[in-house]
Amino acid sequence: MNIERFKHNLEALRRLIERRLGAIDKDISQPLDDDSDERAVEMENDEVLAQLERSGREELKAIMAALSRIESGHYGKCVLCDAPISEKRLEALPFTPYCVDCARDQANDAS
Repeated sequence: MNIERFKHNLEALRRLIERRLGAIDKDISQPLDDDSDERAVEMENDEVLAQLERSGREELKAIMAALSRIESGHYGKCVLCDAPISEKRLEALPFTPYCVDCARDQANDAS
């Protein structure tokens, strides 16, 4: 497994999300329009942006954890069972901390 390639991709993804979060923060901080109809639309948009911001921050947190696992030498191993995470899974979701079996168990526990 080419850990450096995964590290490079995770760092690029981190930078992209940080830029998106900055744009969201800038947009949300804009003053609302004086017109009540326009203000209502802007408030709805801000709610959507706030949800996107929460999702982005969670993804950023997962990326930072994955980069930390790279630095500690634990990247590519499930944090629950220590089994190897398949390279195919890491290609699809490079910041995943779980192997397929543990991810399935986590999803079943959440439902």
